[in-house]
Amino acid sequence: MAVQRTLSIIKPDATRRNLTGAINQRFEEKGLRIVAQKRMWLTDEQAKQFYAVHAERPFYGELVDFMTSGPVVVQVLQGEDAVAKNREIMGATNPANADDGTIRKDFAESIEANSVHGSDSEDNAKIEVAFFFSETEIVG
Repeated sequence: MAVQRTLSIIKPDATRRNLTGAINQRFEEKGLRIVAQKRMWLTDEQAKQFYAVHAERPFYGELVDFMTSGPVVVQVLQGEDAVAKNREIMGATNPANADDGTIRKDFAESIEANSVHGSDSEDNAKIEVAFFFSETEIVG
């Protein structure tokens, strides 16, 4: 397995409930390192650009509204097979289908307010990391 980087976003529902530390503890306990991190409030334009892949889907407007409704924590996770490992730690998008002990099972409020975002492939991880971070901000 190769060392990879992946993007993680702790969403507004989780930052509102002060779950950043608890969520990050899950990543670190499973062997992922946080090599870049910042707390920010996404603008409407940033959210629209980041989620442009979903622009034609019926939930796009609600997704943009939700992701701009409060602060988020964007971060780069690094480790062996980081993309797949992060997705395993997060659990299924719909918390009702997520395995016990996953972030979404334990913390999500709904399918939309599911506490975390993670890149779904190594290629998308590179694009998503570059959206939020320059190489000089990533300290492995």
